[in-house]
Amino acid sequence: MAHIHVIHENPDWSAPLFARLAARSLPYRDWDLSAGHVDLSTPPPPGVFYNRMSASAHTRGHRHAPEFATAILHWLEAHDRRVINGSRAIQLELSKVAQYAALEAAGIRTPRTVSALGREAVLAAARSFDGAFIGKHNRGGKGLGVRLFQHRDDLAAWLDSADYEAPVDGVLLMQEYIRAPEPFITRVEFVGGELLYAVRVDTGNGFELCPAEACGTDPARPMFEILPDFTNPLVGRYATFLRRNRIQVAGIEFIVDAAGTAFTYDINTNTNYNPVAEARDGRSGMDALAGYLGRELSGRLYAGEVGVAA
Repeated sequence: MAHIHVIHENPDWSAPLFARLAARSLPYRDWDLSAGHVDLSTPPPPGVFYNRMSASAHTRGHRHAPEFATAILHWLEAHDRRVINGSRAIQLELSKVAQYAALEAAGIRTPRTVSALGREAVLAAARSFDGAFIGKHNRGGKGLGVRLFQHRDDLAAWLDSADYEAPVDGVLLMQEYIRAPEPFITRVEFVGGELLYAVRVDTGNGFELCPAEACGTDPARPMFEILPDFTNPLVGRYATFLRRNRIQVAGIEFIVDAAGTAFTYDINTNTNYNPVAEARDGRSGMDALAGYLGRELSGRLYAGEVGVAA
């Protein structure tokens, strides 16, 4: 029997999707790749494979789960299985440098960013910025390592402090600080390559913007607010970008400066949805995702196809 195989390493983040799949009576397999083994000499099982491996896996003790998942995705694609968010998606998920290079190649503006390895190189990179700048991990997730510095001396003090957490891949990014007129960013959610909805995200309390319920919410000051009837020229450009990079499910974040210029700074292919914002708006991203996966599975069964994601 063909199934929807959900590749992940975080049961808490995947449980809402499993609940929606079960509610729709869709056959699925929970494929937790935080550990395990796969015989590469055998063909994969039939079905549709949805990758939601996270760049922040190492923060949950799963340091090499993304590398393991990458290998499995190549195996699946070599056997022409239908893979949602395959090897290209995980490549971009694990590297903001790769994201920015791909976005710029597509004509989508990103903040000026300098990639650095080693303490002295990081400090040298910071010296190329006038005024405030952002530091962040190349392999991030959950806003890991994202910090605003008003001065280069603040960066040096942080690097030498107990608060400093080295990036898991060693690469630290220095990025120009885009000052928005109001403290918020916009996150645009896509399912099946099409716009699901856009969310206004309050950044007044910092840059850790994980929308999952497990990341916490404050009912007195909602961090996430779904924007009804959202329109923006970036939506079409994002849809084209995702299609060309063979990504079907993603949340893309951008910020607009005082001059009205939009800067895209993050692509999250392990997207979560905020239940508080969705409850206020009467929507469910996970249900939309479950429906999409169900259609992918039924379409392949009807046509007798198991093609690689286009």
